[in-house]
Amino acid sequence: LVQLVESGGGSVQAGGSLRLSCAASGYTFSPYCVGWFRQAPGKEREGVARINGGGNTAYADSVEGRFTISKDNAKNSLYLQMNSLKPEDTAMYYCAARRGYTWCSGDLPAAFDYWGQGTQVTVSS
Repeated sequence: LVQLVESGGGSVQAGGSLRLSCAASGYTFSPYCVGWFRQAPGKEREGVARINGGGNTAYADSVEGRFTISKDNAKNSLYLQMNSLKPEDTAMYYCAARRGYTWCSGDLPAAFDYWGQGTQVTVSS
């Protein structure tokens, strides 16, 4: 059984920072494609950032230069450092992982097999 658990969400003012964490059990982040998604009320879930088994990263245009995805292999944890937060970043954030693939196949939710329950991020103006 694979379990992913997010933490680190909260309420901040515009311009602030948050660091999200994702802990995994029954899964090893290091060799596979893993990423972060977000979903605001009434909107579709969208890809935010992803990192493949070779350490290559990709970001949504809306967060490029502000967010950084990383992983700590020793702790088997995935992170999302979010700086210069904007009100439009407000959403539920989820970590996700592919099953058995080192490469990433785009940024659509359907490409990911395992999901956490999410952590809420609220940014006020």
